[in-house]
Amino acid sequence: MPASPWWQPHRHADRRPLLLARNRIQTALRGWLLAEGFTEVDPAALQISPGNEAHLHGFATDAIGNDGAARRMYLHTSPEFAMKKLLAAGETRIAAFAHVWRNRERGPLHSPEFTMLEWYRVGESYEVLMDDCAAFLRLAAQAAGADLLRFRDATCDPFAVPERLSVAEAFQRHAGIDLLATLDPLGEPDAAALAQAMARAGLKAAADDTWSDMLSRVLVEKVEPHLGHGQPTILDRYPAAEAALARRAPDDPRVAERFELYACGVELANGFGELTDPAEQRRRFQAEMAEKARVYGESYPLDEEFLAALASMPQASGIAMGFDRLVMLATGAPRIDEVIWAPVP
Repeated sequence: MPASPWWQPHRHADRRPLLLARNRIQTALRGWLLAEGFTEVDPAALQISPGNEAHLHGFATDAIGNDGAARRMYLHTSPEFAMKKLLAAGETRIAAFAHVWRNRERGPLHSPEFTMLEWYRVGESYEVLMDDCAAFLRLAAQAAGADLLRFRDATCDPFAVPERLSVAEAFQRHAGIDLLATLDPLGEPDAAALAQAMARAGLKAAADDTWSDMLSRVLVEKVEPHLGHGQPTILDRYPAAEAALARRAPDDPRVAERFELYACGVELANGFGELTDPAEQRRRFQAEMAEKARVYGESYPLDEEFLAALASMPQASGIAMGFDRLVMLATGAPRIDEVIWAPVP
């Protein structure tokens, strides 16, 4: 029997403790950010481009001008482009609780509209963001009155020091695959090499799978289920080919300054040492949009103002956290809709 609509009084009474915990968590995180010298900003959601990653899908609309002419616009999938423009304008520590929209995403951990907590630090290493993440896990648990983060049968101690391992280490440990051996010295991927490595590990790849497709399959099926159990996991040093907005690691051009935070097998955050080279960023975006056109038959425009702003953006680190997912884990809620005040119909 289907669940009653969320607005039925008895359903709302069941959800209300979770929603009040959400408010307490947001207040705690805002207080921490203020104490750390962050300025909270509120970027416009309507943008020229929703983002330029191949497998992110935006919501399109038409903005009608005073002359009656239509201009294609998109709801952002992240406030990233606008916030980096603010860094170029001179801001140094900024944060936003932004509503964002992603099409083709719906399920226990996904809502078409959700809240993203995104923050940036100018002149600071992306490793500082890892410390921020650990602080937010503790704050969320304390605000919710929880000793453990929970999702289904999985638990994670939010007060434990996070485990940090590279993507290559995780592939070797959980899938028996030498990922770096499938990259050339400059980080260009070799699909045939990864397909062979998967076959040796007893995994199948489709004939038309790209290197990225295969990496994603191994990550989802063999790696992610093992992350963030007992203690949080920081999955670090993604292959550069999988980090379109991150700078390459100074000690190994095959990998980038990108990490993801996991708890209870759930991805919570995605952080970068930010790329500030507009020519390299354009090249990466064009490659992503070519792949999007190949797979989905569509692509999104590039935000030329964003690319221009990169030329004057200072070195910075930035990160996006799924705020609703953090609330889910802190309250033990089974679905993301349970911790959104008025879920998408």
